[in-house]
Amino acid sequence: MTAGTRSGVDPDDLPDGLVVADEGGRVVAFNAAAARITGVRASTALGRPLETALPLEDLKGRRWWALTDPYGGLAIRAGQPERNLLLPSGHEVLVSARYVRARPTGPVSRVVVCVRGTEARRRTELSHAELIATVAHELRSPLTSVKGFTATLLAKWERFTDDQKRLMLETVDADADRVTRLIAELLDISRIDSGRLEVRRQPVDIAAAVGRHVQAHTAAGQPPDRFLVRVQQPLPDLWADPDKVDQVLGNLLENAVRHGEGTVTIEVAPAEASAAGDDDAPVTGANTAGASTAGASTEKGTAVTVRDEGPGIPEESMGRVFTRFWRGSKRGGTGLGLYIVKGIVEAHGGTITVGRGPSGGAEFRFTLPVGAPAFMA
Repeated sequence: MTAGTRSGVDPDDLPDGLVVADEGGRVVAFNAAAARITGVRASTALGRPLETALPLEDLKGRRWWALTDPYGGLAIRAGQPERNLLLPSGHEVLVSARYVRARPTGPVSRVVVCVRGTEARRRTELSHAELIATVAHELRSPLTSVKGFTATLLAKWERFTDDQKRLMLETVDADADRVTRLIAELLDISRIDSGRLEVRRQPVDIAAAVGRHVQAHTAAGQPPDRFLVRVQQPLPDLWADPDKVDQVLGNLLENAVRHGEGTVTIEVAPAEASAAGDDDAPVTGANTAGASTAGASTEKGTAVTVRDEGPGIPEESMGRVFTRFWRGSKRGGTGLGLYIVKGIVEAHGGTITVGRGPSGGAEFRFTLPVGAPAFMA
């Protein structure tokens, strides 16, 4: 406690549990977080041997301090990496330790132990389990269809007319595309989470890309007058990954068509893009299309705004739009699309915001910096 007081930091202010044992192995510091996490009172732990004040076992039931022997063994040991250990109550904690020596290879003068709860790790594991369950559920339906139609065709090929065969094969083809998209989403999630999403920059005509997506929707049966495209020229030369830009545009337009109402407006205009890292969180709220971060460094870029005239996104939900599994008020889909969109935009060094359009519908705006060719990045 004395060292903490001299440095101006009270150990009880630390968010993680801190336990310190002296050269004799007796506990001389046991902060409030350690007491909360372990359920051991500081008054009970102080002055007792470390192995009795904090009686930890590994997942195989072995006594941890006897197994690691911090005061004996090799003199070059610096500590123990973080690992899951159990208290006598069966409560699981994350523990790491640092062995402090007055001189290299000298005797241990202090053992500093960090104790953390496992709630954050469990939330991560739960998120991964939910991702697997969601993707497995979404895969089951198209695979069942593919299996059913192919088995039927193989068993009873001669009984069907050419038109019936074509219909079945078109259904199989569409379901196979759906499976491919789901697998691509899963790979994108993995790359975004691990920071390994690659961006292969090439010249991109984003106005032409918007036109292609609108044409695809009208060819699929949407009335042409449902879309209003506005392009403000001249646009700066944009170097981006064309496939990933298509993925972003496709997702935002699909959301506007499926979940929105009325006219879907797409605006493309030059903009000043915030440099990567200046704005970590999306700006949310009403009319965010012109929102920017005060004091952020800027560079030339291109902004794309997609808005509809539907009911919009509730104010209380805007902070969760770009999180995993967010689906809004309507069911359907994996709820991963906007999470991937945000990851792609940020991998380009851009930003994306969500808000309400002038008519009250949802409005998404993403800005991509001009960038540089892949060989110069």
